[in-house]
Amino acid sequence: MVRKKRLRTPDEARRELEAQGLTIAGWARANGLRPRHVYDVLSGRNRGKFGTAHAIAVLLGIKTGEAEREAV
Repeated sequence: MVRKKRLRTPDEARRELEAQGLTIAGWARANGLRPRHVYDVLSGRNRGKFGTAHAIAVLLGIKTGEAEREAV
């Protein structure tokens, strides 16, 4: 049986980064992303439907799908 991974809420994603001792900006830079884009996805200003925002949401575990390397 394949178990689906439970999606995180943006608050859960923030807490997970904090628990790992990572700042949002540091995590963004480590993943080749602009910190402002990550903040926008986590705050809900950007829903992460397309492109880079979609990739960010997938990497954070907020959304299912695949993070396209071109978008990141």
